[in-house]
Amino acid sequence: MDPYKYRPSSAFNTPFWTTNSGNPVWNNNSVLTVGNRGPILLEDYQFVEKIANFDRERIPERVVHARGASAKGFFEVTHDVSHLTCADFLRAPGVQTPVIVRFSTVIHERGSPETIRDPRGFATKFYTREGNFDLVGNNFPVFFIRDAMKFPDVIHAFKPNPKSNVQENWRILDYLSHHPESFNTFTWFYDDVGIPVNYRHMEGFGVHTYTLLNKAGKVLYVKFHWKPTCGVKSLLEEEAIRIGGTNHSHATQDLYDSIAAGNYPEWKLYFQTMDPDHEDNFDFDPLDTTKTWPEDILPLQPVGRLVLNKNIDNFFAENEMLAFSMHVVPGISYSNDKMLQGRIFAYADTQRHRLGPNYLQLPVNAPKCAHHNNHHDGFMNFMHRDEEVNYFPSRFDPVRHAERVPMSNAIINGRRERSVIEKENNFKEGGDRYRSWAPDRQERFIKRWVEALSDPRLTHEIRSIWISYLTQADRSLGQKVASRLNVRPSI
Repeated sequence: MDPYKYRPSSAFNTPFWTTNSGNPVWNNNSVLTVGNRGPILLEDYQFVEKIANFDRERIPERVVHARGASAKGFFEVTHDVSHLTCADFLRAPGVQTPVIVRFSTVIHERGSPETIRDPRGFATKFYTREGNFDLVGNNFPVFFIRDAMKFPDVIHAFKPNPKSNVQENWRILDYLSHHPESFNTFTWFYDDVGIPVNYRHMEGFGVHTYTLLNKAGKVLYVKFHWKPTCGVKSLLEEEAIRIGGTNHSHATQDLYDSIAAGNYPEWKLYFQTMDPDHEDNFDFDPLDTTKTWPEDILPLQPVGRLVLNKNIDNFFAENEMLAFSMHVVPGISYSNDKMLQGRIFAYADTQRHRLGPNYLQLPVNAPKCAHHNNHHDGFMNFMHRDEEVNYFPSRFDPVRHAERVPMSNAIINGRRERSVIEKENNFKEGGDRYRSWAPDRQERFIKRWVEALSDPRLTHEIRSIWISYLTQADRSLGQKVASRLNVRPSI
């Protein structure tokens, strides 16, 4: 992961300025003009190159997760999970794998405050001996929707109004009033954890259901959980306003300063597994991203620890150009989770748009193991190649297929159709979560709902729908919100 071996020699060897092509620059302060006052000559290549590079310093920001911070470190296996997966980087306790982690907000732009109520991204790139494993996730274990077809719409609803460029509650609550599945995630969004105190005191969840495969080919569903060793801490509204008003990069600074001081952030990784043969035993679909799995029935199993002990060297190169593409490695695979299936394409596609088709050649994204294929040429391809055979197979090139790895061989039968998950059960889990809180935490949750539903653009119909959802989750919750809004519950 040493970035210097990728750096052009001219960037650090010469004691004087040069152009990008290595030509010496004797005056980096004055443009070439006719006389002392100008005009500037077009032949001033040095100036044209300098200003042209400056004009192009920005790349398209991410549509989501634009605001983020990264750090590097390692993942170490602490428990034997070889009976669950044949993934090489999880082969035995003590095995360490270099990682880079990016934390982020989700909705707002690259320069937005880090104190906004918003989900937080928690994405980890493992540089394993079998290629990169990208484990993307959030600080909430659930998501607002369960079908990838709705993803652009839910993001548009949360994004600022395209007319005023202001985020407005009426747009969010209007759209999601059509999707009662979103209520469970609102019990996280409008809870105290909606504004983490910083990135170090934040949980992480893979959200999606993946699969594990062991050497015998046994398949298990799995969810990933990151637990911070320093505990979970959040900001209440008054604290967030105060901190955000003085430092809109407080979480980025906290992460950087903590690592620089040797106070290395650490998380424990846990698996939560389910035998696919048992999925019908539950009153929800385990592939539904709006649901969590009961930990009393499916307990968390310790796997390893994540330690971030090195700050990034350059924010642009290792944060803005850092790209996560849902890559998996042998022993870890996908499930039929509809949101996950959509993201397998979407994540890589957005990086091809932002960074170009060869974004995986960038040092921060490139695998650290040997790799070989015939993908070449295209925009910004900087891999030097001199082979004559760029097709497969060939009797002039000994490259071969890799050894077969365990794969799920489940038989899938079904009619081609656009359908919904049958076991919706939209309100039970959210109601249980609300009832588990202390009264003061319930009161803050209620106040946030009242504030959101007080948006003057919301219609009586939309308020009534949300009151009915709140009431179905917990009757007293719906009644309390309704009374403060002077709306009668419809259930």
